[in-house]
Parts: sequence; C-alpha cells; structure tokens
Amino acid sequence: MIEKTERAAQWREFGTDKLSPTLRAALEIFARHGYHGASIRMIAETAGLSVPGLYHHYRSKQAILAAVVDAAMAEMLTHTQAAADDAGDRTVTRFENVVECLARFHMARRDHAFVASTEMRSMDPDVRARHIAQRDAQQQMIEDAIRAGVDSGEFSCTHPEDAARAIASLCVSIASWYRPDGPLSADDVVARHLEFARGMVGAAEA
Repeated sequence: MIEKTERAAQWREFGTDKLSPTLRAALEIFARHGYHGASIRMIAETAGLSVPGLYHHYRSKQAILAAVVDAAMAEMLTHTQAAADDAGDRTVTRFENVVECLARFHMARRDHAFVASTEMRSMDPDVRARHIAQRDAQQQMIEDAIRAGVDSGEFSCTHPEDAARAIASLCVSIASWYRPDGPLSADDVVARHLEFARGMVGAAEA
C-alpha cells in the first residue's frame, strides 16, 4: 500500500521542471513575447549568457523551441503513463487518472503548455511532426481508456475518438485561464473536469 501511494503521489505532483537555466529563460521569453517576438539576444540576456555562449549550446532559436517543447511533452507523457499504470485493471480509475493527470499538468506547467500549443505554427516541419506525434500519443491514452470503459460496459460513449479529442482540448485550455491565486484550487479544477469528462463518455453514476 505504501509503494502504491508513493507512485500515485509521483504522477500527481509536478515540482520544479528539469529545464536547464537556458531553456527556462527561453520558455519565459517565448511565453511573454511569442516565438517571433523573441530574439536570441533576449534569451541570452535572460539566461545570463552572451549570444556566442548561447549558440555554443543551441544552433538556432528553432532548436531552442524544439528543446523546450520536447521536454514538456516528454514530461506530460511520462506522468500520464504513470497515472494510467497506477490504476491497474480498474477501467474507470484508469480513465479518471489520465484525465486528472492531464489537467494537473496544464495547471502546473502553464507556460510550457501554452508555448507548446500556440507555437505549433512557428515550428519547422520536422519539429511540428514530432510534436503532433507526441500530442497524438497523449490523446491515444485517453481514447484507449474510453474504449476499455465501453468494452466493459461502464461507459456508453458511441464516439470514443471524438470524446478523447474533446477531453484533451478541454484540459489543454486550462493553461490559458487557470491561476494559482484564482477562485478555484487545483483540486477544484480537477473535480470539475472529471465531472465534464465522465459526462462526455457516458459514465454510469457512482
């Protein structure tokens, strides 16, 4: 039971991200000014580096964007898989864990999620393709959980793919409006979004 509780706590909690000081500076600049409004000099100054020093680590602004987005998506997928695994063979719990994890990620990593979502248009084709594949993998986890619930008779959803897309979009949007000092706590947001998600998949009343 202790081991299980520790695993559950791990996917529900997001501490300080693993970004380097350079990438964290870039994230701050991208979130504040947008990719096209950001310059290498702005990022370098925020990171406390010279422009040549920044280029020593990253060959271009595009490479910096790719590194920031890849790190965010990798963290999201790792946490979501842990959330799904934590449910074991409990179908409804698996679905709820995946949705909860996605909601918590977009509260804990608002800037990361915002940049990953809004700067797709700024990504080079190969970077965009990789990002879309990661996004699709996340959505597939939701869809798989819904289909499992349908197969078990616990969900009445007739369009799992569409429901998964809608739930993912709903959770992604949290990053654009949630504030830690706002009227809703993180747990409040999770509870509301789980209620929305259960309705979308036709979950039986508990």
